[in-house]
Amino acid sequence: MGNDKPMFEDDIDPEFEDVFGEELPSTPIEKAAAAIFGDAPASAAAPVQPVVEFAGRPANYNMPVFSSGDEGGDALLPAISIKLFYEREETRLLMDLCAQDRRMGRATVECLPGGIPSAIHYLRGNPTPNLILIESGSVAQQVIAEVDSLAEHCDEHVKVLVIGAVNDIMLYRQLMARGVSEYLVPPFQPLQIIRAISNLFSDPDAPFVGRQISVVGAKGGVGASTIAHNLAWSLAENIKVNTTLVDLDLSFGTTALDFNQETPQTIADALLAPERADDAVIERLLARATERLSLFTAPAHINQIIDIPDDSYTTVIQGVRRNVPFMVLDLPHVWNHWLRNTLIQSDEVIVVCQPDLASLRNGKNLIDQLKGHRVNDHPPRLVLNMCGVPKRPEIPVKDFAAAIGVEPDIIVPFDPEVFGTAANNGQMVSETGPASKPAMAIDDLAAALSGRSIQRAEKSFLKKLLGK
Repeated sequence: MGNDKPMFEDDIDPEFEDVFGEELPSTPIEKAAAAIFGDAPASAAAPVQPVVEFAGRPANYNMPVFSSGDEGGDALLPAISIKLFYEREETRLLMDLCAQDRRMGRATVECLPGGIPSAIHYLRGNPTPNLILIESGSVAQQVIAEVDSLAEHCDEHVKVLVIGAVNDIMLYRQLMARGVSEYLVPPFQPLQIIRAISNLFSDPDAPFVGRQISVVGAKGGVGASTIAHNLAWSLAENIKVNTTLVDLDLSFGTTALDFNQETPQTIADALLAPERADDAVIERLLARATERLSLFTAPAHINQIIDIPDDSYTTVIQGVRRNVPFMVLDLPHVWNHWLRNTLIQSDEVIVVCQPDLASLRNGKNLIDQLKGHRVNDHPPRLVLNMCGVPKRPEIPVKDFAAAIGVEPDIIVPFDPEVFGTAANNGQMVSETGPASKPAMAIDDLAAALSGRSIQRAEKSFLKKLLGK
């Protein structure tokens, strides 16, 4: 952060009229509520000041920003130190919620009151953290003067994010010219703050990470692998986005069988030597199923009991995410540290159940566990698979959803002919029965996850007559 003063400092008008604002709230409580919940935009004519009346009232920041339409996922923050110097109590509460987010698990966050003057006093006797968040409700000229004073006590490479109260383009330019990394104005939500911080610390050589979609079964035999494989195929072929399917069931994975692939190299090769699994190595290990779908298959034998360190899974998964917009993980039905961490760090989690009591119990345990660690993410998605098996007693869908606490995203009917034919032919259900209810349900799930519409290829009348 520099302390140079650009030549156009005099252009700042302390009475700047906010072109983004409209009618202002009248009372201090209304101002604070508008700043948090977005009922009305903040204005330059009345900068936000500390609100004493609102401090005793708990603020509700549980307003997640979902990014299902974004192509790409959220990267984890590195192990950085963050200091927030706030003026408003609601800003501190917001940062407390951000600190609980899975993306900030390695960062350390401390919140101190007093705004920019407090930051200046702190830095006079303490080392500079990696990131300083400072809040100021003052007019533009005072903010600039305080930032200039702050710059005298900052290390050269520190990143500074300013939370202001004025939608002022001239103020923004002045702050950027002084080396401020980002300037934000309320109202905003936790995920917006987290992503703003993440963008400041992203790897400039590899800033992109794909969306990580994890599929796990509530118990063995519910068809979680079948859902994962068909979902990956639907994303690639019906949504038309590049996708990689990663089979992490090292002992009994079925990806190679389901896609009729013979792969001499598997995911185990990368996991056993994660330090060598760079982009080029991962590209060589992947098998190409279609133009848009790549496979990271599991070993086809159990000749060796493979014991993989938890960090190896993280390294390889992050390596795959750097190279593809969507990654679907086919997870085994186990419960250990690496699988729990993988689920928590995923952009989307899909829990596959059958309408029976064991699935209900296990599924509820999984979903409740994940909700507590993913407060700013979409709740785990529920897939009810193999519904309507003849003569089998089943829990009604309405009762199942009420008990588990999540409405199913899709309900996949029991269709042994479609699934059996696809399995025997090494195909997906969208290939053997594109108009079947299971295929259409999985396509709907792919559309919901990607935020895109299905792009099915229409058959011509001549091809229909020829049976093609």
